[in-house]
Amino acid sequence: MFTNFLRREGERQPLFAQYCDGRQVTCPGWMTQWGSEELAQQGYSAIEILRYFYGDDIFIDTAERVQGVPLSYPGEELLIGSTGNDVRTIQNQLNTISDTYSAIPKLKVDGIYGESTAEAVRAFQKIFNLPQTGVVNLATWYQISQIYVAIERLAEL
Repeated sequence: MFTNFLRREGERQPLFAQYCDGRQVTCPGWMTQWGSEELAQQGYSAIEILRYFYGDDIFIDTAERVQGVPLSYPGEELLIGSTGNDVRTIQNQLNTISDTYSAIPKLKVDGIYGESTAEAVRAFQKIFNLPQTGVVNLATWYQISQIYVAIERLAEL
């Protein structure tokens, strides 16, 4: 499923598509959770539902290869004293981001979350308007991942 994405005819980049529930939150022009469910109940296929909301020039494409995809949030905050591959991942990604955002200090990639890693995280959080805690919580993890992907252009075909 991860290698599939929406694209418009004639476009190389995936379509940025969003949806909302359509009941508690209205989202004109977006696909709605309950609107798509109603269409499915009527027998519409997945592609027909997508085209209903996004137009007839939408299709589902498959990436030939996917590489360098950032890891999912480990489920617990990374903070001073944390160790392991998740810390190493954040250290590597912050080092790559620091090539573009020089206010983020370079880190020794050792898998140990010490004060220097916390300082780099605080610098990242300041630049990207997150609470400057020095702790990698869910929001910080995914913001680091998003910026890392953008810088590395991992999402491009």
